[in-house]
Amino acid sequence: MDLTVLPGYELIGKGLDDLAAGRETAEALLVAIGAQRLQRAGVEVPSVTENNPEHRLYELLSRAGSDSAHSRYNALIRQLVSFERAAECGPHVRRRRPPSEDSPGCEAGGRMPA
Repeated sequence: MDLTVLPGYELIGKGLDDLAAGRETAEALLVAIGAQRLQRAGVEVPSVTENNPEHRLYELLSRAGSDSAHSRYNALIRQLVSFERAAECGPHVRRRRPPSEDSPGCEAGGRMPA
């Protein structure tokens, strides 16, 4: 799977590298948050040992600027979800289960339903 063509790859790719190296960065915590869904989409995710990555990410963002932590957290989560959806719906993905609330489903050819 060529992850480099997916939206948000720069962020997720750095997070995968940081997580593998044991670095606690915003990107690594973001990947930890999405680890299960990323793995279901076929992304190889390093072992996640982070406890409460959602809280840890928010704390990290708060230390860098508490006034903007909430909006930055939400922006990162939106980028993660965009990447996850693209990974799930890419033409390289074959569905083995029906769509769920976490996974909106894809049409043939990897397009999101209208």
